[in-house]
Order: sequence, then structure tokens, then C-alpha cells
Amino acid sequence: MTRTIADQITERFGLETTTGADRAAEGTVASILGRSVCRAFKPDPIDDDLLEILLACAQSGPTKSNLQQYSIMVLRDKERIGKLADLVPTMPWIADAPLVMIFLGDVRRIRRLAAWREHDYQNNVADTFMNAAVDAAIALQSFVIAAEAEGLGACPISYIRNRLDELQELLALPEGVFPIAGLCVGWPARRRPVSLRLPPSVVVHHETYDDSNLTDEVAAYDERAHERQPIAPGSQRHRDLYGELEKCVWSENVTRQLSRPERDNFADWLRRNGIRLD
Repeated sequence: MTRTIADQITERFGLETTTGADRAAEGTVASILGRSVCRAFKPDPIDDDLLEILLACAQSGPTKSNLQQYSIMVLRDKERIGKLADLVPTMPWIADAPLVMIFLGDVRRIRRLAAWREHDYQNNVADTFMNAAVDAAIALQSFVIAAEAEGLGACPISYIRNRLDELQELLALPEGVFPIAGLCVGWPARRRPVSLRLPPSVVVHHETYDDSNLTDEVAAYDERAHERQPIAPGSQRHRDLYGELEKCVWSENVTRQLSRPERDNFADWLRRNGIRLD
């Protein structure tokens, strides 16, 4: 029996649907719906031509007012990748990736161009930071979509922002350039199952915002997610504070995680590196 888009949507949310039942699971839409994170890579390198194509795809995404306030760092040198992996000791598989990308917000470029064109740069504000961060995130996602369509696997890494000073030194990042996320890329050694997502009824709002059924919807999602992939004891957040549960569901775990400050030095680091958040 031919697998359909409806089958993929059902797998993604754990909810039966007929949407896409008349469409075969193939092409770009199927690639996106079927994606899963990859944290195990074969040692095979990524061809130079393919990498250039994927980078062109990354730069083809939308960007605010065509300002293009982002940069992409490409790491293929195993020694440098190893040093990056040392900054993230909980993720040793980073060292096995043949390619690591760092997607960067970059307001330095426009500032330099403003000086070149003898214009007074007047936009060192929070909105510019937001625009640069979104530009970089769109470029990352465009790269991921293209890479996975070619059979590659990828895993974004936000943890790099835990080691800002060390990362800045490792990559020689100048003032006005800041990390958004890393991305490990390579040929998958094994595929992980598709992650169950929150139902569209929680995430998608029509015309006006409405979360009146939030807890009921999330409680049902918690059960579906637990049935498919229970959270292991070792993955339960802040066990030192909250203990270990026999059954720890998604909403419990994520609210545990965010009950403690994470990267609360980021704003100060940005300001020290010439980015105002006023």
C-alpha cells in the first residue's frame, strides 16, 4: 500500500487524519513531514559541490528587507570540530560529524557598509537583533530542508550559546556577530523515529489567539508522547530538585527545565559585543 501524506501527518501528531490522503508521500513536503533529528553520522565526507548547493539554498530563504543580516560559519577541520565538541561535553557525537555549521546573526556587515557609504548607522536596537536572529534561523532551516531532501541528516545545537566566550575565541567572531545555533550535518548512520509534536489545535490560531483548551489538549498530548517514547529517568530535568518520576510526561519535563535560569548571561554578552537591546 502506498504511503501517503496523511500517513505522515498521522505519525507526526499521533492523531488520525484524512488530510493528504490523496497525495503520495514523496517530494519536499514528505521530506519535511518525515524528518527526524540525526545524532549518529557515517565518516563519509560531504561532496564540495553538494555543500555549495546547500549553502546556496540557505541563502535563498527570505530575509528582512533584503538586509541579509546573518553569516554562516562552515567547519570541516576535524581539529576545530573537536575543540567545539569539547565545549559541549554532553554531546560527544558532535566530534563525529563531518560538517558543523554555525549560524550567526551579523549586524557588523551593515555597520561597516554604512561607514563605507558615509551614512550614520542609527539602528543598534532590539529590533535589529531580532531581525538578524530570524534571518539566521531562516537560513538554518533552509539549509536543513535542502540537506535532508538530499538524504543527509542534521541536528541543530543551541548549547553553543552556553559557552559564548570560548566559541567567540574559537571562531574569531568580531563585535556585532553573535551565534544563533550550531548544526551538525552528515550521512546518517541510523535514523531516529519521528518526534511527536503538539497538536495543531494548540499551536495554530485562526484569526485571534485562543488557548482556552490548553491544559486539556496538552494532557492528551502528554499521554500520546509517553506511549510512543517515554522520557527515560536520565532525561528527566533537574532531578536534584524535583526527584525522579516513574512517569515523567512532556509538560512536566519542559516546565522543570525552564524553572531554572538558562543562559541568563546572553543579554550581557551581546551588550559587551556591541549589540544594544533597547
